[in-house]
Amino acid sequence: MLDSAQIQGALRKAAAAIIGVVLSMVLLTALLITGFYLLVQASLIAMSPFLGEAGAMALAGFICLLLLAIVFQRLTRPVRRGKSGEKASETSRSGIDVLRDLIRENPLEAALTAFAAGVVEQSDPRLKSLLLEGGMSLMKQAETEHAGTTAETNEPAAHRDKSGGE
Repeated sequence: MLDSAQIQGALRKAAAAIIGVVLSMVLLTALLITGFYLLVQASLIAMSPFLGEAGAMALAGFICLLLLAIVFQRLTRPVRRGKSGEKASETSRSGIDVLRDLIRENPLEAALTAFAAGVVEQSDPRLKSLLLEGGMSLMKQAETEHAGTTAETNEPAAHRDKSGGE
């Protein structure tokens, strides 16, 4: 059984991890913004002798807006996905792509497997590998059940179309 000290230790570790992630994101964001600011200032200083101060500011602003529009356009465009039923595409795909698709299709099983693996990671590496194998088999089983129910629902509809046309 877990005692109070183990639970408190786990909660402290979780809180420290969350605080560390938040602080690192804040620091990285501040560094990124400062870097962009210094880059724009350097470009203004470099272009000022050729275009004047107002022209350099206008050109730098236009370039920044153009880059921002390109980023937003890339973020909002639809993602191209291949058909998951094709055997030829599965042989050319890497293991990481297959794993990503499994996680996208089964987010609950993936989250539970990751949580369980994180809890036992420090205590027993054999139990961790067993949990990961079990999680993968659960995701594959859910995928085959989903494919089986899809095939069952499609057959009666096709049969009804044939009988309805007579």
